[in-house]
Amino acid sequence: MKLRQMMDADWSAVADLICVSTNHWYQVNRGFSIFANGPDSVRLFCEVYEALDAGCCLLAEDETTGMLMGSCFYHPRATHVSLGIMNVHPNYFGKGVARALLTFITDLADAENKPVRLVSSAMNLDSFSLYTKAGFVPRQAFQDMMISVPEDGLDFGVTGSERVRDAQLDDVSAIVDLEMFVSGIDRTKDFEYFIKNEAGIWHTSIYEGVDGQVDGVLVSVNHPGSNMLGPGVMRSEVQVLPLILAELNANKGCSPVFLVPVDSPVVQNLYAWGARNCEVHFAQVRGHFQVFQGVVMPTFMPETG
Repeated sequence: MKLRQMMDADWSAVADLICVSTNHWYQVNRGFSIFANGPDSVRLFCEVYEALDAGCCLLAEDETTGMLMGSCFYHPRATHVSLGIMNVHPNYFGKGVARALLTFITDLADAENKPVRLVSSAMNLDSFSLYTKAGFVPRQAFQDMMISVPEDGLDFGVTGSERVRDAQLDDVSAIVDLEMFVSGIDRTKDFEYFIKNEAGIWHTSIYEGVDGQVDGVLVSVNHPGSNMLGPGVMRSEVQVLPLILAELNANKGCSPVFLVPVDSPVVQNLYAWGARNCEVHFAQVRGHFQVFQGVVMPTFMPETG
C-alpha cells in the first residue's frame, strides 16, 4: 500500500470508490443504496473538499495494480482537524487500509497539538471500533431525521420564525463567535464558503436575537449527491425549530436529512411535522473537547463534529 495525495486526475476514481464503498455497506447492512445517482453525483465531495482544503485528501493505492484501495478527506482548522468521509474499496476490507489512513491524519494533528473531530455511524460497528481504538470518544448522539417537504413548502407556526433571515458575509464574524462559545471551534473559512455559495447549492439562515446578536445559524446543501441540513449551531433550543423550518423551506420538493441531538426536546415537534428516523450518528473527538454550551447539528457535506 502506498499513501499519497489526491490529484485532479484522481477525482473520477475517488468518486467511484466513495460510491461503490458506501453503497456496498448500505446494500449489505440496510438493503438500499445511499448514492442512488451514481459516481457522477459523488464528485461533489471532491469539488467541495478541494475548494475548501486543496490537497487534503489522502489516498491508499495498491502498488501492484495501481487500484485505489481507500480515500479520506480531512480539514485542518485553527482549532482542530476534522476527519471527512473515509472509504475503503470492498476488495480491500480488513486489510488495514482505514487504519493506515486514519493514523496518517491523527499523526498530522498530533504534530500540531490539535484534536481531531468526526461524525461516525452508530450502526457501523467496524468504523466505530476503528475510531474508538484510535482514542476517539463519542461526545453526542444524534438522530438522523428526514422530512419530505411539499413543493409549496411547510406552513407551521413556529415562535421565533420572524427572527430568521438569510445570512450575509458580514455575519461571518458573529457566526464564528457563536460557534466558539457553543463548541470551542473556529470554522471561519467554512461559513464564508457557504454564504458566498459560488457553487449555487448552499443556503444559510441565521437567527437574530432581540439585541441584534447572532444566536443561531443553519446551512443546507441541495445537490444530487447530498441533500442535508447542517452544519448548525444554536445558542439554545429556542433557535432550533425556526432555523430547521427555514432551511426545510429552502429545500422545497426535496427530502433533506438532518441530525438532531437525541436529547433535544424538538424531536417530538419534528415527529409531529412528519419526520422519520433513518440512522443514528455520534460526534466523536480525539483530544480536547469542550462540552457543548448550546445545540449543534453536524452534517456530512462537509463532514463536521
